[in-house]
Amino acid sequence: MDRLLVTGGARLDGAVRISGAKNSALKLMAASLLAAGTSSIENVPRIQDCFTMVEVLEHLGAVVAWQDGNMTIDTSAVSSYEAPYELVSKMRASIVVLGPLLARFGKASVAMPGGCNIGSRNIDLHLKGLENMGVTFGSEHGYLHANVGELRGAVIALDYPSVGATENVMMAAVAARGTTVVENAAREPEIVDLAQMLREMGARIEGEGSTKLEIEGVEGFSPTAHRVVPDRIEAATFAIAACITQGDVTLKEAVAAHLDMPLAKLSDAGAVIETLDDGLRVSMERRASAIDFVTLPYPGLATDIQPILMALLATSEGTSIVTENVFESRFMFVDELKRMGADIQTEGHHAVVRGAERLSAAPVRALDLRAGAAMVVAALSADGVTEIGDMHHVDRGYEDLEAKLSGLGAQVSRERGSV
Repeated sequence: MDRLLVTGGARLDGAVRISGAKNSALKLMAASLLAAGTSSIENVPRIQDCFTMVEVLEHLGAVVAWQDGNMTIDTSAVSSYEAPYELVSKMRASIVVLGPLLARFGKASVAMPGGCNIGSRNIDLHLKGLENMGVTFGSEHGYLHANVGELRGAVIALDYPSVGATENVMMAAVAARGTTVVENAAREPEIVDLAQMLREMGARIEGEGSTKLEIEGVEGFSPTAHRVVPDRIEAATFAIAACITQGDVTLKEAVAAHLDMPLAKLSDAGAVIETLDDGLRVSMERRASAIDFVTLPYPGLATDIQPILMALLATSEGTSIVTENVFESRFMFVDELKRMGADIQTEGHHAVVRGAERLSAAPVRALDLRAGAAMVVAALSADGVTEIGDMHHVDRGYEDLEAKLSGLGAQVSRERGSV
């Protein structure tokens, strides 16, 4: 497996372009299945998860071309409705092909996605919502088989504002007979982005970005062209990296409105935030002050940002308390930070972080995507050269990470693992 070598101590300074959002691009790619023909999606990040979704679409019969971030997806010849285990096991987000396949074919077979390094992510809410629309499910040999004679509108109250469940229900409901109302819907910017593309394809959707969606089913869809929204998690990562190195970084194309809570927390920690016409500028001239925060569904602070923000707090002045309300195993990475000298104690879904003046380099692992990003951020300010293993996790969600960090003055290099 690849390792990243990070020499700490360099102050990040300059500008970096924020790529398209991973968590939006994947769903937009799945949505292209609704319409026979060629859709184009701009600003698709060249990351491993998007390569995996390309494989899923090609397995279903689509023809995909991808150059300079611009992707065309010709779904004219799509005839398969099965997403195989070898692809779904690489990336849980593959489950979102369920909704559009049901909308187009009335049936779908998708491998069960299984667990995740950061805790259980059941798809029960996906299935419950679709069952309300008339879908029947069965399972055999590790596959989930879904069938529906006719999708019908329904009132669906989600027990939790699950992003994936909201997306799957949306992509099925756009083709249902009648009106579907989704209560307690997820509100993330990626949901808004998906709704906008679906509307461009002919769907009738209202309420995206609120807790209540109203979707009136239509009979057909047309291919479209759409641009992926900038990645708010990547933007937050670079903003935190600027703070931990006491740097000054401009985040080109970052959308401040998508980052209200993390920017407010960074401001409380001592950062100076400036909103620009084409992005954000984040700077910090001293060690961060300790802050407390809680992870919650959007517009709360995203659980994906929690490990990265905790890396900053590990070098802050004072004691911080972090409460994780989304994933039960999100603190698994803490032992890796402790190897670098962090003083963190966890109990249940709480962590007490006593800031150290400086972390020290050590061999660590990227246990999952955001935990790996946290290790990189921590290493930027550590004393010495930190070796971060299992970088394939980080490659799932960050485009050109080494090049972007190097462009800001960081000392980073990659050692390729043997095949």
